Amino acid sequence: MRNIVFTGFMATGKTSVGRIVAQRLGLSFVDTDDEIERVTGRTVQEIFERYGSIRFRSEEALVIKKLSQRGGLVIATGGGAVLNPENVSVLKKNGVVVLLKTTPEIILRRVNSGRGRPLLAWAEDIGQRIKDLMTEREEVYAGSADLEVFTCEESREEVAAMVINMLRERKYI
Repeated sequence: MRNIVFTGFMATGKTSVGRIVAQRLGLSFVDTDDEIERVTGRTVQEIFERYGSIRFRSEEALVIKKLSQRGGLVIATGGGAVLNPENVSVLKKNGVVVLLKTTPEIILRRVNSGRGRPLLAWAEDIGQRIKDLMTEREEVYAGSADLEVFTCEESREEVAAMVINMLRERKYI
């Protein structure tokens, strides 16, 4: 079975929805950020702070290559994973890419202060930073996705059901 890959901006529900989808379909779940932390022995925030984004993106690309060689996984990527076209290519070879989207206001509410998020940690106006990043990434996200799911106030369980239904309708599973 092909992998089911969740992508999208931070706090769109990639990990929480991905876990539910994996459970409902009887598949293994992997979060690329968790895998990076396991492999490096450092937190994502620590990697960003100590070594910078280039090092983090390099670790991310390695993890994505390894995971993509396996099948039958539900993979939640970091919000910036698809900024690297090679990651997108590798993920699509053995997977279907599902983009989760929501509004900047919902993301701001979900990230709260944003201080635990490396790309928001030093922003003076976190809401504006979120909007700016979303605008910068919008085309890349849309171009990488096989399916797009826009959510607002639906529960994680409802979003997971929507994703599974879309995957079935389009014969991905």
